[in-house]
Amino acid sequence: MKLLLDGMLGRLAKWLRLLGYDTAYFPDLDDNELVRLARAQGRTLLTRDRELTRRRGLNSLLVESDELEEQLPQVISDLHLDIEQPFSRCPVCNTPLQEVEKSSVKERVPPYVFRTKEHFSLCPECDRIYWRGTHWAKMREEIARIRGEGVSLRAEGEAIPTPRIGDCFGTKTVPRNDK
Repeated sequence: MKLLLDGMLGRLAKWLRLLGYDTAYFPDLDDNELVRLARAQGRTLLTRDRELTRRRGLNSLLVESDELEEQLPQVISDLHLDIEQPFSRCPVCNTPLQEVEKSSVKERVPPYVFRTKEHFSLCPECDRIYWRGTHWAKMREEIARIRGEGVSLRAEGEAIPTPRIGDCFGTKTVPRNDK
Protein backbone atom coordinates (compact mmCIF):
# COMPACT_ATOMS: atom_id res chain seq x y z
CA MET A 1 0.00 0.00 0.00
CA LYS A 2 1.27 3.44 -0.95
CA LEU A 3 0.57 6.25 1.50
CA LEU A 4 0.81 10.05 1.45
CA LEU A 5 0.72 11.98 4.72
CA ASP A 6 -0.06 15.64 5.13
CA GLY A 7 2.13 18.10 7.00
CA MET A 8 0.54 17.40 10.38
CA LEU A 9 1.66 13.76 10.45
CA GLY A 10 5.47 13.82 10.29
CA ARG A 11 6.13 11.50 13.26
CA LEU A 12 3.56 9.03 11.91
CA ALA A 13 5.27 9.15 8.50
CA LYS A 14 8.61 8.09 10.02
CA TRP A 15 6.97 5.21 11.88
CA LEU A 16 5.13 3.96 8.81
CA ARG A 17 8.41 4.01 6.88
CA LEU A 18 10.10 2.10 9.70
CA LEU A 19 7.29 -0.44 9.48
CA GLY A 20 8.11 -0.89 5.79
CA TYR A 21 5.38 1.12 4.08
CA ASP A 22 5.92 3.35 1.06
CA THR A 23 5.07 6.61 2.82
CA ALA A 24 5.44 9.92 1.00
CA TYR A 25 5.58 12.99 3.21
CA PHE A 26 5.88 16.53 1.87
CA PRO A 27 5.03 18.95 4.70
CA ASP A 28 5.05 22.02 2.47
CA LEU A 29 2.46 20.90 -0.09
CA ASP A 30 -0.92 22.62 0.00
CA ASP A 31 -4.18 20.65 -0.05
CA ASN A 32 -4.61 20.78 -3.84
CA GLU A 33 -1.05 19.57 -4.43
CA LEU A 34 -1.56 16.71 -1.94
CA VAL A 35 -4.76 15.63 -3.70
CA ARG A 36 -3.10 15.76 -7.14
CA LEU A 37 -0.12 13.76 -5.93
CA ALA A 38 -2.26 11.14 -4.17
CA ARG A 39 -4.37 10.63 -7.29
CA ALA A 40 -1.40 10.61 -9.69
CA GLN A 41 0.56 8.07 -7.64
CA GLY A 42 -2.37 5.96 -6.44
CA ARG A 43 -1.67 6.76 -2.79
CA THR A 44 -4.03 6.79 0.15
CA LEU A 45 -3.91 10.23 1.78
CA LEU A 46 -3.72 10.27 5.57
CA THR A 47 -4.71 13.59 7.08
CA ARG A 48 -6.04 15.32 10.17
CA ASP A 49 -8.06 17.65 7.89
CA ARG A 50 -11.69 16.49 7.78
CA GLU A 51 -12.49 18.66 4.74
CA LEU A 52 -9.63 17.15 2.77
CA THR A 53 -11.05 13.65 3.22
CA ARG A 54 -14.28 14.76 1.52
CA ARG A 55 -12.63 15.35 -1.86
CA ARG A 56 -14.06 13.24 -4.68
CA GLY A 57 -12.00 10.48 -6.21
CA LEU A 58 -9.54 10.46 -3.35
CA ASN A 59 -8.65 7.47 -1.22
CA SER A 60 -8.13 8.96 2.20
CA LEU A 61 -8.19 8.29 5.90
CA LEU A 62 -8.99 10.84 8.57
CA VAL A 63 -6.49 10.37 11.39
CA GLU A 64 -8.53 11.12 14.50
CA SER A 65 -5.89 11.89 17.13
CA ASP A 66 -3.02 14.34 17.53
CA GLU A 67 -1.09 11.70 19.50
CA LEU A 68 1.18 9.20 17.77
CA GLU A 69 0.27 6.59 20.40
CA GLU A 70 -3.29 6.70 19.06
CA GLN A 71 -2.55 7.46 15.40
CA LEU A 72 -0.44 4.40 14.70
CA PRO A 73 -2.94 1.83 16.01
CA GLN A 74 -5.78 3.57 14.16
CA VAL A 75 -3.94 3.53 10.84
CA ILE A 76 -2.86 -0.09 11.24
CA SER A 77 -6.40 -1.13 12.10
CA ASP A 78 -8.33 1.01 9.61
CA LEU A 79 -6.06 0.18 6.66
CA HIS A 80 -5.61 -3.48 7.68
CA LEU A 81 -1.82 -3.17 7.56
CA ASP A 82 0.42 -6.16 8.14
CA ILE A 83 3.90 -5.48 9.44
CA GLU A 84 5.93 -7.77 7.23
CA GLN A 85 9.08 -5.83 6.36
CA PRO A 86 10.08 -3.48 9.17
CA PHE A 87 13.32 -1.53 8.79
CA SER A 88 13.26 -1.98 5.00
CA ARG A 89 12.83 1.70 4.02
CA CYS A 90 14.83 4.80 4.76
CA PRO A 91 12.99 6.77 7.45
CA VAL A 92 14.41 10.00 5.99
CA CYS A 93 13.59 9.73 2.28
CA ASN A 94 11.36 6.63 1.99
CA THR A 95 13.66 4.75 -0.42
CA PRO A 96 13.96 0.95 -0.01
CA LEU A 97 17.20 0.07 1.78
CA GLN A 98 19.82 -2.24 0.30
CA GLU A 99 21.91 -4.60 2.37
CA VAL A 100 25.62 -4.00 1.84
CA GLU A 101 28.78 -5.87 2.70
CA LYS A 102 30.38 -4.87 5.95
CA SER A 103 33.68 -4.22 4.22
CA SER A 104 32.07 -1.57 2.01
CA VAL A 105 31.20 0.69 4.96
CA LYS A 106 34.46 0.54 6.93
CA GLU A 107 35.45 4.13 6.15
CA ARG A 108 31.91 5.45 6.56
CA VAL A 109 30.94 4.32 10.07
CA PRO A 110 32.55 4.89 13.47
CA PRO A 111 35.29 2.34 14.29
CA TYR A 112 33.37 0.95 17.28
CA VAL A 113 30.29 0.35 15.12
CA PHE A 114 32.37 -1.38 12.47
CA ARG A 115 33.94 -3.67 15.09
CA THR A 116 30.69 -4.55 16.87
CA LYS A 117 28.07 -4.71 14.10
CA GLU A 118 27.78 -7.26 11.31
CA HIS A 119 24.83 -6.09 9.21
CA PHE A 120 24.55 -2.80 7.38
CA SER A 121 22.06 -1.27 4.96
CA LEU A 122 22.46 1.63 2.58
CA CYS A 123 19.92 4.10 1.30
CA PRO A 124 20.84 4.49 -2.36
CA GLU A 125 18.99 7.82 -2.56
CA CYS A 126 20.29 9.83 0.40
CA ASP A 127 23.43 7.71 0.95
CA ARG A 128 22.84 7.05 4.64
CA ILE A 129 24.14 3.86 6.20
CA TYR A 130 22.04 2.06 8.79
CA TRP A 131 22.88 -0.56 11.36
CA ARG A 132 21.15 -2.02 14.37
CA GLY A 133 22.09 0.53 17.01
CA THR A 134 20.80 1.13 20.52
CA HIS A 135 17.48 2.66 19.50
CA TRP A 136 16.81 -0.25 17.12
CA ALA A 137 16.07 -2.66 19.99
CA LYS A 138 13.44 -0.33 21.46
CA MET A 139 11.77 0.07 18.08
CA ARG A 140 11.86 -3.67 17.50
CA GLU A 141 10.11 -4.19 20.85
CA GLU A 142 7.48 -1.67 19.81
CA ILE A 143 6.94 -3.43 16.48
CA ALA A 144 6.61 -6.77 18.28
CA ARG A 145 4.04 -5.18 20.59
CA ILE A 146 2.12 -3.81 17.60
CA ARG A 147 2.18 -7.21 15.88
CA GLY A 148 1.17 -9.15 18.96
CA GLU A 149 -1.54 -6.89 20.28
CA GLY A 150 -2.91 -5.63 17.01
CA VAL A 151 -3.57 -2.04 17.94
CA SER A 152 -2.49 -1.65 21.57
CA LEU A 153 0.86 0.08 21.84
CA ARG A 154 1.95 1.22 25.27
CA ALA A 155 0.68 1.34 28.79
CA GLU A 156 -1.14 4.54 29.54
CA GLY A 157 1.29 7.39 29.91
CA GLU A 158 4.18 5.69 28.11
CA ALA A 159 5.30 7.28 24.88
CA ILE A 160 6.18 5.49 21.68
CA PRO A 161 9.86 6.08 20.95
CA THR A 162 10.29 8.78 18.34
CA PRO A 163 12.40 7.62 15.43
CA ARG A 164 15.41 9.89 15.58
CA ILE A 165 17.54 9.87 12.52
CA GLY A 166 21.03 9.24 13.81
CA ASP A 167 20.20 6.58 16.33
CA CYS A 168 16.99 4.84 15.29
CA PHE A 169 18.98 1.95 14.00
CA GLY A 170 22.17 3.80 13.48
CA THR A 171 23.16 6.02 10.63
CA LYS A 172 26.26 7.77 9.49
CA THR A 173 26.57 10.04 6.52
CA VAL A 174 30.21 10.15 5.57
CA PRO A 175 31.15 11.08 2.01
CA ARG A 176 32.27 8.23 -0.18
CA ASN A 177 35.76 8.39 -1.64
CA ASP A 178 34.39 7.73 -5.14
CA LYS A 179 32.02 10.74 -5.23
